[in-house]
Amino acid sequence: MVLSGYRFSFLSRFCVLSIDNIKAYEYSVLVTSLDNNVVSIMNHYRNRADCENNFDEIKNQWGWDGYVTKDLARCRMLARMVALIYNWWTLYVRLSNPDSHKESITSRPLLMSSIGKLTESGNQKKIKLTSQHRLMNKIAELQNQLCGFLDSIKNIAPQLSPIQAWCRILTKAVSKFAPEHKLLFVDEFT
Repeated sequence: MVLSGYRFSFLSRFCVLSIDNIKAYEYSVLVTSLDNNVVSIMNHYRNRADCENNFDEIKNQWGWDGYVTKDLARCRMLARMVALIYNWWTLYVRLSNPDSHKESITSRPLLMSSIGKLTESGNQKKIKLTSQHRLMNKIAELQNQLCGFLDSIKNIAPQLSPIQAWCRILTKAVSKFAPEHKLLFVDEFT
């Protein structure tokens, strides 16, 4: 395994069971040529694993694990569509719940188990969602918070450029990682 020039070799992982009190112990051996201390090496290893989890999710849960056509143009188009849908879904889930990352295997049943009905009255359009999911109260709370946030963007949208609106949306999506919920500005992206 290679991470930015660092070489890691994972040697063994096994469980030892004590029959008396059935305690499980897990041992991991990590061999490296780095001169860093143990804590920084483990942080490198954990960060690498976090990055691999995203690719594993795209490959196994979004269908990015291979295509059977020999036509390279079609393969590229499908791969780009999967990546775009994955990015939109991840943004939607992060906006719904910015405090934690949810893989699609758990977020899709949670957020897509509702039935919606569009009602129009005058100039207003409302979508009424009905869910039979066991966590429907939590889902309703998350969706209400998301609607409130999007309404706040809509109310000030005439004063914002499209890039400024996107900066506010992305700031909300990454609020867990932003220091003190600092608003990202357009200048930071140019």
